[in-house]
Amino acid sequence: MTGIPPETGELEALLAQLQLTDSGFPSGLYTLSHGLEGHVQLGMTGAEDLRDLVSDLVRAAGTGDAAALALAHRAVTADDWDLLVETDRRLHAIKLSREQRTASVRTGRQVLDTAGPAFGSAPAARLAALVADGATPGTHPVVVGTIHAGLGVPVRDAVASDLYAFTASCAAAGVRLGRIDFRRAQALLREVRPDVVRAAGAALAARDPRDLHATAPAADAVAALHERAETRLFIT
Repeated sequence: MTGIPPETGELEALLAQLQLTDSGFPSGLYTLSHGLEGHVQLGMTGAEDLRDLVSDLVRAAGTGDAAALALAHRAVTADDWDLLVETDRRLHAIKLSREQRTASVRTGRQVLDTAGPAFGSAPAARLAALVADGATPGTHPVVVGTIHAGLGVPVRDAVASDLYAFTASCAAAGVRLGRIDFRRAQALLREVRPDVVRAAGAALAARDPRDLHATAPAADAVAALHERAETRLFIT
């Protein structure tokens, strides 16, 4: 009997998944604080209540970015590019602040630019062509969902790994802003793990782009102020 054992293909998909969500992958996430910097500037967040803020951001991601990732993954798997474009446009539209929309598109296109040499992804190349033609904005979650689907990463694993990367990015921003140290950051990741699980469940429950929403009024208000701040370490 010849051929590649099934577990070999699964392992390759896992390794590609780890590469895409690794902090060393040049996605541009290190430039984002996901709203933490704005809260710190306004004196709204300290070390003692950072966990609550990150939990709120993760919850909002579950019905917003992570849900869009799941929908994009399923659209690529079903070869339904109209659904993928609809999902991308919807996600872009529900981001209320300019800096959030700009950051999502900037990091999404950064990932697309790297997807060729990193993964040789045909779905990513097709999405890049749609973005170049102006047919769709190319938000970060939709780009990542597209790449994961092309790599054969199961949708549940794709959602979970991206939510973890988001949470880890929040924790890293807390360190760079001087609100927590590296040990506290690791404890934070453990504490919000149940929130990540719930957010993943919400994301996987999405079945239509109209299901996308992200209710975080305070975070939206802070983002609107942050984009006009005189000094900024992060772009969000």
